[in-house]
Amino acid sequence: MELIEMILSKENLNRACKKAVSNKGASGVDGVTVEELGDYIRENKDEIAASIRNRTYMPKPVRRVYIPKDNGKQRPLGIPAALDRTIQQAAAQPISDI
Repeated sequence: MELIEMILSKENLNRACKKAVSNKGASGVDGVTVEELGDYIRENKDEIAASIRNRTYMPKPVRRVYIPKDNGKQRPLGIPAALDRTIQQAAAQPISDI
C-alpha cells in the first residue's frame, strides 16, 4: 500500500480526527472548532481526499496570537485550522508507525 493511501485510509483519518479533538485547541482562521470538525470532514471527505491525492490541497493561513510572558513581553503562537491539524496528524501517524 502506498503512503498516500495509508494517510487517506478511513481508519487513519478517524484516528487523526480523534487526536485533534482530544487535544482541544482554538479554531484557526476559518473559525471551525474541533467540535465541528467531524461533521465538516464527513460532508467534505471526498473533496479533501481528492485535493490531497491531486496535490492541490492548500492549508489555510495560520492564525497568530500572542501569549504574555513573565517578563512582560509577548510570545507569538501560530494556530493552524482544525482541518490542517487533522491532516498533519494523519500524515504523521503512518510515518511514525514505520
